[in-house]
Amino acid sequence: MRSNNIIFSVLLMSVGVREIEPSKDAMKYITSGFVKVLEECKKELNMNDHIIADLFHYWKLDYTLLNRDTGCAIICMSKKLDLLDVNGRMHHGNAREFALKHGAGDEVAGKIVDIIHDCEKKFERDDDECLRVLEVAKCFRTGIHELDWQPKVEVIMSEVFTEI
Repeated sequence: MRSNNIIFSVLLMSVGVREIEPSKDAMKYITSGFVKVLEECKKELNMNDHIIADLFHYWKLDYTLLNRDTGCAIICMSKKLDLLDVNGRMHHGNAREFALKHGAGDEVAGKIVDIIHDCEKKFERDDDECLRVLEVAKCFRTGIHELDWQPKVEVIMSEVFTEI
């Protein structure tokens, strides 16, 4: 009886791990996709190192994102990846396709789009698009952390450097 409980527990844990790991992998590849267009935006926006530091530390909840220019950089990268509609809001279909193309399953891609959409609804300001996007990005980061899907920065950087 006791060995059956142990086997059942191991099976249950392995199912849980299989659900979390693909989500973390997808977030790693999605983030890497953004980093690939960073260099273009860095030149276009004449970004300095503090923006690069903000983006490098993006997934760390204890790192405060306060710089408006970080929001502008996220807009630039999102435009280059065709993730925004004509109003500057997330294009749901393109965002979903981007997530799927970068390793997310249907459920994970749908959840990512839902989180961003919910965050956009919370931050509807029109006076400063860069600040709005910065707030949406912070909200998204929190939502991904709540699901424990955040990628490790070191893993993302090794992926990016491998492709360079």
